[in-house]
Amino acid sequence: MRAAVIVFPGSNCDRDMAVALRAAGADVQMVWHKDATLPDVDLVAVPGGFSFGDYLRCGAIAAQSPICKGLIAHVERGGYALGVCNGFQVLTETGLLPGALMRNADLKFICKTVDLDVATSDSAFTEGYNAGDTVGFPVAHHDGNYTIDDAGLKTLQDQDRIAFTYADNPNGSVADIAGVLSENRRVLGMMPHPERAIDAGHGGTDGQALFRGLLGQLTNA
Repeated sequence: MRAAVIVFPGSNCDRDMAVALRAAGADVQMVWHKDATLPDVDLVAVPGGFSFGDYLRCGAIAAQSPICKGLIAHVERGGYALGVCNGFQVLTETGLLPGALMRNADLKFICKTVDLDVATSDSAFTEGYNAGDTVGFPVAHHDGNYTIDDAGLKTLQDQDRIAFTYADNPNGSVADIAGVLSENRRVLGMMPHPERAIDAGHGGTDGQALFRGLLGQLTNA
């Protein structure tokens, strides 16, 4: 599997993402946000951090970077994309995923490991788990409150597009949503960090199944 990790000014999880992908066996390239085109890859990863200092709205300025035109074109061609934390915010700002990430309900930055319930195993990102499994991933965000209107929520539920939910909602997200899939199930946005849960020395390995499953799916595609 060939993967690209986009780097914005203020990204701070780009290396973590690259390490996780390489550990699973992927060939990874780092791509600067001012590049006009993406290399020929299977997966584009949009990492966490504070792109452009989170000015205006989290992810809003990054979504206007030249590389995001390439990201949109990649997804429209049927390519895969993974956005984590700030990357999830970027994916909603580009319109590649529905909803928006708002300020946490208690207005405080949250940094801890949380339990997630796997809501579906029907995607390349989640096929390494069973629906109903509980996994532990770190979160580190101030604007992780996933918000969507009633009609949009019903669509996500009816189409089985909620990937992960919080076992104990830390930020006020609608329906405890921690991650959602695109309509074609090839784009995943999530607030918790699976790339920070791949090494036992760092506190847990529950993220490994996501990257290994993704690699297996795309390698055999």
